[in-house]
Amino acid sequence: MNFEKNDDGTVLKLTLDKKLSAVTADQLEKALEKELVGVKDFTIDMAKLSYVSSAGLRVLLKAQKYVNQHGTMKIINAVPEVMRIFETTGFNEILNISK
Repeated sequence: MNFEKNDDGTVLKLTLDKKLSAVTADQLEKALEKELVGVKDFTIDMAKLSYVSSAGLRVLLKAQKYVNQHGTMKIINAVPEVMRIFETTGFNEILNISK
């Protein structure tokens, strides 16, 4: 996980790699509770992510609900394997995913 925040703390970019499993989803959720404070533009880059578990989907949904109160969240560069997971679960209709 790599977080990049702009100077005023309103723009946050998160780069995920490998897998968003039950273990890493818990770590991500705890990190986001701190990192999302004051963020209005949140981008998640998934170019290096190969798998998302149901726990990971839950964290993404929770993050989107939180950010939508104050701004926008988008997912970029989802690889085909991850897009299939989003499509199979219907999360492609819920999350803002840019191709």
